[in-house]
Amino acid sequence: MKQQEELHRGLESRHITLMSLGAAIGVGLFLGSASAIKLAGPAILVAYTIAGAVMFLIMRALGEMAIHNPVAGSFSRYAKDHLGPLSGYITGWNYWFLWVVTCMAEITAVGIYMEKWFPNVPNWIWALAALVIMAAVNLITAKAYGEFEFWFAMIKIVAIIALIISGLGIIFFGFGNHGIATGISNLWSHGGFAPNGFKGILMSMQMVMFAFLGIEMIGVTAGEVKNPKKVLARAINTVFWRILLFYVGALFVIMSIYPWNEIGTTGSPFVLTFEKIGIVQAAGIINFVVLTAALSSCNSGIFSTGRMLFNLAQQEQAPKGLKKVSSNGVPSKAILLSAGALLIGVVLNYLFPGSAVFVWITSISTFGAIWTWGTILLSQMKFRRSLSADELKELKFKTPFWPYGSYIALAFLLMVIGIMGYFKDTRIALIVGPIWILGLVAFYYGKGLHKKNKDETKVA
Repeated sequence: MKQQEELHRGLESRHITLMSLGAAIGVGLFLGSASAIKLAGPAILVAYTIAGAVMFLIMRALGEMAIHNPVAGSFSRYAKDHLGPLSGYITGWNYWFLWVVTCMAEITAVGIYMEKWFPNVPNWIWALAALVIMAAVNLITAKAYGEFEFWFAMIKIVAIIALIISGLGIIFFGFGNHGIATGISNLWSHGGFAPNGFKGILMSMQMVMFAFLGIEMIGVTAGEVKNPKKVLARAINTVFWRILLFYVGALFVIMSIYPWNEIGTTGSPFVLTFEKIGIVQAAGIINFVVLTAALSSCNSGIFSTGRMLFNLAQQEQAPKGLKKVSSNGVPSKAILLSAGALLIGVVLNYLFPGSAVFVWITSISTFGAIWTWGTILLSQMKFRRSLSADELKELKFKTPFWPYGSYIALAFLLMVIGIMGYFKDTRIALIVGPIWILGLVAFYYGKGLHKKNKDETKVA
């Protein structure tokens, strides 16, 4: 029976390396990051650099715990162990719902992207097909998930590198511009490098941070990766440099070629750049890239939600049947439940495509991202203080600048919440998010889960 409740370590080093690369690259980058650029101008490069440094500290905090104790469920398990059962319960279910919401949006996006090639086929059919295929992949083996994610990430990475190389050719050698090098003067010629001042950089932070949602998923793989201590350490250590290369590098090229105040008004900067150097099928190519990015997010979401439910069931915080593992080593019941929840999303998108319900649900997911990152930092602080002097010496993967780095990252997250409260569109997250958390707490005590966890602690 024990064998039916253990995950298989089927993910290899190359899977984690590409998954960690792909996790930092969202669909938003390919569509131009126009909203954030409008707020900060070219100084958005500073915003991504600062946010990237903060995400590096958060990922190192997660890595410190994950490498010390590589288990499925990751930060939900660490929250339970170091902050208490209630914190683990809230974090696990919150993260599950966050990914369900994200995947609802992504499978809907698949239908929109496919409409470009098949305008007469209803969007919901493509959304349903994407859900069925990605769920099936996750039911095979963890390695099958990793293999799909490897190639999805490879497509995104190749597209960005191609953009950067092509863009540098235009900037320094005038490729596609009659041999006239454009240079980088566009970075300061339209109101200055920071046209909206430091306030503009601050105002863009909330959008910049949400672009990194999913990067913490590397920790969720800890229970299924071969040689987790070596592989996870390498993936986490390169987070900051990947952000600099892919986000800062791509946006540097785009804003050097095109005035920042025109980006987003004439289509995707990726399409415009490729068309400029003579690739006539640029629109189709980028459509394919964002399609694979949406499928990648859906694939990762089903993987994450399945593992989070599996972990919650192991902690007696979800139905115990969800901790059963198939002969292939995957939590099949947990995956099917998550896929079922996503199926509801397909139906709702079909019935209420313009409903305000989705604005509220999405606001919960944005609040949930901050909650998850904050919980990782608080868990790591408690974890570090629980170690003896000898255990500290033996710690293989330490968070840099301890304890100041963790405090700075936590303060930064609180600042982002404050910025969310400043904007009318995101202010609702600070209303709906806490209500969602209170609902989880009410269910936790209403169903007597606090008693179960107390009994479990006594037995331990």
